Amino acid sequence: MADTGQEPERRVGFVRRIGLFQATTINMSQMCGIGPFVTIPLMVTAFGGPQAVIGFVAGALLALADGLIWAELGASLPGAGGSYVYLRQAFQYRSGKLMPFLFVWTAMLFIPLGMSTGIIGFVQYLGYLWPGMGQTAGDLVGLAVIALIVVALWRRVENIARLTVVLWAVMIASVVLVILAAFTHFSPHRAFTYPAHAFELTTNHFWIGFAAGLTIGIYDYLGYNTAAYMGAEIKNPGRTLPRAIVYSILGIMAIYLLLQIGTLGVVDWKQMLDENSTAHSSVASAVLETAWGKGPARTVTVLILITAVASVLTGLLGGSRVPYDAARDKVFFRSFGSLHPRHHFPVLGLASMGVITCVGFLIGRHTDLTTLIQLLTTVMVIVQALAQVVAVSVLRRRQPGLRRPYRMWLYPLPSLVALVGWLVIYGYADKNSPGRHPIEWSLAWVAAGCVAFALWARVEKVWPFGPRETSEEYLHAPDPDAGADPDGSTGPDAGPGADTDPRAPEPV
Repeated sequence: MADTGQEPERRVGFVRRIGLFQATTINMSQMCGIGPFVTIPLMVTAFGGPQAVIGFVAGALLALADGLIWAELGASLPGAGGSYVYLRQAFQYRSGKLMPFLFVWTAMLFIPLGMSTGIIGFVQYLGYLWPGMGQTAGDLVGLAVIALIVVALWRRVENIARLTVVLWAVMIASVVLVILAAFTHFSPHRAFTYPAHAFELTTNHFWIGFAAGLTIGIYDYLGYNTAAYMGAEIKNPGRTLPRAIVYSILGIMAIYLLLQIGTLGVVDWKQMLDENSTAHSSVASAVLETAWGKGPARTVTVLILITAVASVLTGLLGGSRVPYDAARDKVFFRSFGSLHPRHHFPVLGLASMGVITCVGFLIGRHTDLTTLIQLLTTVMVIVQALAQVVAVSVLRRRQPGLRRPYRMWLYPLPSLVALVGWLVIYGYADKNSPGRHPIEWSLAWVAAGCVAFALWARVEKVWPFGPRETSEEYLHAPDPDAGADPDGSTGPDAGPGADTDPRAPEPV
């Protein structure tokens, strides 16, 4: 073979290049994004007054409890795909590959649909800068933004990690400016004057509002697990993943509380109930305009738009890794198991999620955001949230020798808190979306996934149509944290490709 003058690629697997700061910024960028800027009015509507702050506090507690589950699983099983790896390891003993199959089946839908809500919020805020924007123009702008995000992700992960730090800085700047504007024009009377019977815990109305607020709150916090989806690309995952999860949740909780309270101190909460008002569609812009005038409001709205892009970018970055590990295990279409030959990212996973994000955006533009959030969370609760609560206990019993750099604080209390929180969200979903039946749709989707699994299993001759295979490779995998240098590399000769997913193919 003729010498081309180019050094051949040494590895076709993921490489551990993302450190603690970058992992935390990836999580925080995905968590914040456009979410709080569009859901503050929805939270006020759910609670019927400024006591809506309860929703963000409750969401933070659920996120922290669930985050500790992710922390233990991510530190112990640091592979690409996050929940896919955890469910595969925990449930293989009873149901073979059913649970990981269902997770990938569901994640290929709920992850990009979740990202589509970020693009909907982007177009919603763009309307403040472009008042005459029509429906068609908004649709075209949203689709163009999604295409640009996919193009931006079409590169090596370390370059993306540097980009996420820049976008994270913009996100912090946008929320800080909104908070500063709010507290320079803050009215305690407006923020802390509650309607009659706001805290009557004995009424069904309060608990229906609480369940709706908890759903919106956890939607705003979702993203604390983004780095866990990229477990095979995280330096020192046993230490990095738990810290990144906890740091990002605490940081975003502080931001959200200041943002919510500050906004309620500037904008009359009754104005947020009017769907035709700026206070409902672009509440942050309304705060800035009231406090500092139209010029600063337009400037910070641009930063909010960049923040929305950052959230979608980091969400697709982590989500596109989900089908990769499943494909390597032959639990999903095998074409999803290949990486770009030069840049080492999952090509088909990124492209397909980009397409589904486009479809979800177009659908969401013609429905209300609250219903879309309900539909997304109900599907996620069954296949991911509740299943992972069980997975922690199953793995402690089934694989007691598994290396656990982090063990959940106060176990099993966080698991019980998360279990109750997710059941409340699921149980009240239909009451919070009358006529839309999110519970029924979620059950139908899971049932369709079970049928698809049965057909696939019959063709592949795996359980229940073949032997049940078990694999405990993480029990015997080398410790990715062992001998870590201060820069995160591992071993005395660590270099590019030396710190990879233990299940990655050998160098070629």
